[in-house]
Order: sequence, then C-alpha cells, then structure tokens
Amino acid sequence: MAHAFICDFARTPIGRYAGALRDVRADDLAAHPIRVLKARNPGVDWEAVDDVILGCANQAGEDNRDVARMAALLAGLPVSAPGTTVNRLCGSGLDAVGIGARAIMTGDADLIIAGGVESMTRAP
Repeated sequence: MAHAFICDFARTPIGRYAGALRDVRADDLAAHPIRVLKARNPGVDWEAVDDVILGCANQAGEDNRDVARMAALLAGLPVSAPGTTVNRLCGSGLDAVGIGARAIMTGDADLIIAGGVESMTRAP
C-alpha cells in the first residue's frame, strides 16, 4: 500500500461568531488557503489534482452546495479538479483529510487538497 504525506498546508484565522469574518462566504474563505498553496508551490502540476475534499458541517443557505468544488474554482484550480464536501459534525475537516489519505494509499488518487471550512455566522 502506498503512503500518503502532507506536503504543505495553509489555513485561515479562526473568527468569532459575527466577528471580523462575518461577511466572508465559506467558499471564499476556503479558496484563500488553496490560492496560497498554489503560490507557494509553483512546481506542482495543478492540472493533476485528483480531488479537493473539504469538510463543512453547517451546509445551509448559501453553503447548501458543494463548497469544495466552489472553493476550487474560486482559487483558480482547473475546471477538471472535482470537489467533494463532507458533512460530519465536529470533525468534518479531519474526516476530509482521512478520506484524501485513504484515496492516495489505495491508489485511487495521487494529489489531493483536503481540509475544512465553516461559517456559523452566515448560516440561516
């Protein structure tokens, strides 16, 4: 079985309910670290991304769509990069990383972007 490695990471700040990030949609928030990863790793073939997997447990209102796919497109990943959104309370981001690692370990994928995003303030 192949090994899965975390090669780089980026994150956004954690805000307070109705705080400084209250006007930022979850997909816009998630797109930011993906853009940072692209900028820091110009040698990566971003066309080779097998999946973008993001946890988002509070999918309602504007987030009631595939947040991972929207974030990938907003970050400028190729249209060929799919997105998968995981909904699991209190662990969806970690679950997304585990799903990505398993896909690599089983040979189903070679390059995965995984993490989590949430906006409790913007949920109805």
